[in-house]
Amino acid sequence: MNAALGQHADALVAPTAAAPLYKQTTLENDLYRLAERAGIAIHWIDAYDQPQVVADEALQAILEALGLPCATSGDCHDSLALLDREHAVGYLPPLLTGVQHQPVPLPAHSRLHGLSCRVELDNGARLTLLISSDLNAPPTLPPIHVPGYHRLLVAGHILTLAIAPPRCYSIADALAEQGRERGWALAAQVYALRTDSLKPARKVYGDGGIGHFGALAALAPMAAQYGAAALAMSPLHAMFAADPGRSSPYSPSSRLFLNPFLIDPAGILGADAQAQVLAEGGSEMISAHQRLQQSTLIDWARAGAHRMTLLRRLYALFRTEHAGDVKQQAAFAAFQLEGGAALRAHALFEAYSHHLSSQGMPGCCDWRAWGEAGRHPDTPEMQDFAAGHAGEIDFHLFLQWQAARQLAQAQESARQAGMAIGLIADLAVGADNGGSQAWSHQDEIAAGLTVGAPPDRLAPQGQNWGLGAFSPLALRRSGYRAYLSMLRATFAQGGGVRIDHVLGLNRLWLVPQGCHADAGAYVSFPQQDMLRLIALESWRHRTVVIGEDLGTVPPGFDTVLDAAGVSGIRVLWFQRDQQAFLPPSAWSPQAIAVTTTHDLPTVAGWWSAADLAWRDHLGQLEQGLPAARQQRYHERSQLWQALVQQGLASGPLPEVACTVSAGDAGSGLPEVPQECAIAVDAALEYVAATPAPLAVVPVEDILGLSQQPNLPGMTEPHPNWRRRLPEDMPQLFCAYAARARLERLRRVRGSIAKEI
Repeated sequence: MNAALGQHADALVAPTAAAPLYKQTTLENDLYRLAERAGIAIHWIDAYDQPQVVADEALQAILEALGLPCATSGDCHDSLALLDREHAVGYLPPLLTGVQHQPVPLPAHSRLHGLSCRVELDNGARLTLLISSDLNAPPTLPPIHVPGYHRLLVAGHILTLAIAPPRCYSIADALAEQGRERGWALAAQVYALRTDSLKPARKVYGDGGIGHFGALAALAPMAAQYGAAALAMSPLHAMFAADPGRSSPYSPSSRLFLNPFLIDPAGILGADAQAQVLAEGGSEMISAHQRLQQSTLIDWARAGAHRMTLLRRLYALFRTEHAGDVKQQAAFAAFQLEGGAALRAHALFEAYSHHLSSQGMPGCCDWRAWGEAGRHPDTPEMQDFAAGHAGEIDFHLFLQWQAARQLAQAQESARQAGMAIGLIADLAVGADNGGSQAWSHQDEIAAGLTVGAPPDRLAPQGQNWGLGAFSPLALRRSGYRAYLSMLRATFAQGGGVRIDHVLGLNRLWLVPQGCHADAGAYVSFPQQDMLRLIALESWRHRTVVIGEDLGTVPPGFDTVLDAAGVSGIRVLWFQRDQQAFLPPSAWSPQAIAVTTTHDLPTVAGWWSAADLAWRDHLGQLEQGLPAARQQRYHERSQLWQALVQQGLASGPLPEVACTVSAGDAGSGLPEVPQECAIAVDAALEYVAATPAPLAVVPVEDILGLSQQPNLPGMTEPHPNWRRRLPEDMPQLFCAYAARARLERLRRVRGSIAKEI
């Protein structure tokens, strides 16, 4: 999880001082009882192994946000009674989960012992089953051997019975289909990819300053040529079309839809159509296109606005000059029908945001600033707006169609090139509380709470990421409707999914809106149900699942993930103790192995201490730069020793002549000296030699770059989420060092690759 997610979060304002809400009375006892029933941890252990107690004010704010009033003892009793109804005799939730081939437990309070019931399988078959009759144990159904979403009819109730396979479709499953045991993957930030001049005659048809799905489709076979089994991507979630400056892919407007800024304009109606709309825009538009394209850093506000202008012009062509293309028009209509009300609500959000932006309204992309008329997609005022702005809504529907179509083409390109998995999508931990998903799914989102992390050594004040979270209570009451929609939207993006902050399946640190991060509490989530639904969707989509499990992991959680077939992540920098780096053979055979992540220094950056130069420049080094460099020298010595012991390096520790300054990073990509290149080569092979089913290497490490995509905790002046790769797609791996690293990965990890 990246710590810079607060870039567009609600302001962190300290709560105003107030008199105690209650004394040590019955009210406090009632509050604690209610909090415990709601899954809020009143007591917890911090990063320093010290016991902590959540403040009463925080408990009250969190309970209120979960829809459980608690200002008085009477409120607490009423809220407890509300929770008790879900455990009343005869109550059944709208969805129950079970595991294939295992008895299916029913709620103990349901008192369904000995009853006959009918199960309608989603394949059309019907089963008549007898529920267990032992009153000393919870009632259970006999094992059901067909996974899927079935209907259970019992005692007048009709509910969904989700029967999941015992574990997710795994990396091993995908590789086994090609006769492989281990594979490797390239990781890339989609926005960073360049397509300046795919053909000499197309130099004006380039990307205009932002990478896109067309470049992704081109990169996949380039990696597959060297045996890559997968291509991992930065999140592709929908951002804010009316505010392109909001660039963190981990702070989306919605996790249900795609980012239109990543659409390849030339991929809509062809390169000639892109040239046509650029020419129609005149010399000023062409000049802006070329200027943005040549920049080493993305100017999101300008480049995003420019791309949106191109997309609008191409949409107009689609609706006029291509109106007679019956096949394409029918495909667009079918996409809208499949997307249903949720898709239209997202398009309405985008259209209304654009309308307010054109009027210069502050907060145009935050529905909480829209007043009573805009509080929900179904208000009469919003429906009137939709009727009067059908064209603008149609444009945003068109963008989602094009994004989905181009992403599917990229996955097809990856699989056709021989990748066992293909694209690996990234599921962010939440969405902006003011965005499209929170607006249209208010019943499932815990309004007034944001996701974060408690204080620790790296962030003594804690972290508030400004992202909304599902309400665990609402998830159960709604039959996990919104959660399933999100899973299906993400699983449809490729052959794999990385779940950011997978610990959120167990618990999330939730902070009342407007409070500091340390004023939050851990709230538990229905882990078992959520993991079973992930497993079911994983097999239905044939999609592997990776869980980002870095940080403090609850006891036993890693075992739970392993049993569920969710691969954890092991990062080179953390695979060590005080004395040495762990040898490759000691790494987990269940987790994927990575050299680094988008939030951490590249191998060249770590070796040259480029990250320390930035952190010193930004005031993040409490001990000072000299001490930090001395510590890094010690760590570098340990890594070099580990590399030598594995036969991947030889001789004494190379002197590091380069000390990349923060100034270097802002405008360019400094050349990596030879001693850094040697370390990069050896480190990549070190990670590749682990027993991990998949070794993942960022494109920055293949190229030996020293700058990382994101520096957590900062939005300026570090160019988070703005760096572009130094070369155009066809030339990306032309350097000898890059090709040698790719060949080394192919040799160590094996491959089945098609000629391209």
